[in-house]
Amino acid sequence: MVAETRLSVHDLIWPVFVHEGAGNVAVDALPGVERFSIEGLVEAAREAYDLGIPAIALFPVVPAEKKNDDASEASNPHSLICTAIAAVKETVPGIGVIADVALDPYTPHGHDGIVEHGDVVNDATLAVLCKQAVTLAKAGADIVAPSDMMDGRVAAIRDALDDEGFENTPILAYTAKYASALYGPFRDAVGSRTSLGKADKRSYQMNPANSREAVAEAELDISEGADMLMVKPGTYYLDIISKLRDVCSLPVLAYHVSGEYAMVKLAAEKGLFDGDSVMMEALISMKRAGAQAILTYAARDVARLLKA
Repeated sequence: MVAETRLSVHDLIWPVFVHEGAGNVAVDALPGVERFSIEGLVEAAREAYDLGIPAIALFPVVPAEKKNDDASEASNPHSLICTAIAAVKETVPGIGVIADVALDPYTPHGHDGIVEHGDVVNDATLAVLCKQAVTLAKAGADIVAPSDMMDGRVAAIRDALDDEGFENTPILAYTAKYASALYGPFRDAVGSRTSLGKADKRSYQMNPANSREAVAEAELDISEGADMLMVKPGTYYLDIISKLRDVCSLPVLAYHVSGEYAMVKLAAEKGLFDGDSVMMEALISMKRAGAQAILTYAARDVARLLKA
């Protein structure tokens, strides 16, 4: 009765992976997580909708032969991700679909942008991101979510969407995406860890030591036309969630990333604690810090617990 913070199924967004071919394939690095076929994705989206989860966030597993330095597959209207979006919206129209805007699934080097002379180049990347965002909106995405961390990408994508008649398509900006070591299991799931090798993304993702920079990034994204702001990772960056919530009027979301999820699952498998209880505590902490919605691989499991 006197709880100050409550977690609801309506707070949850479920990140899901989709791959080409038949059947669902377990992701070894993420217990309980699968790469869905198109058919499996539709079934999963229907289950999520029936549980009350308001949205899913889609991430494609792109075959190596479709990756190139220009990331041309990112703007292919017949790509895996566009086919997946269309299939979900046709069969489960009531669930929201969030589409990732970034180039790392589509490049052989695993970076989020175009690489020239060993460096990720900002402006050349923006042009490709704009084409990608418009392609995703045309496929039926309800929200586009640029996670690339290039400078000026929100304004560029907003203009590109507006020019193509998608003025009402919201932008969820990955505002404070840190160069975290917690993304490893995700990169395994989409197949970009091998591509990236020993390289890192510190030249464009945020330094984990910085917090005031997150406010500056938020101010820029808001001025450029963002509709929602993302903090990633979540539980390791509760102070950033709280800080953005205090200074920004836009909704602030948190991403309970793959490493955070995997640590809870693997420790629970070892019998170190009750996994369900710790997972709920982690999500509650993000709500308490000020997150208005949470992306978590545990969304389906948590939704079931909340309904029990």
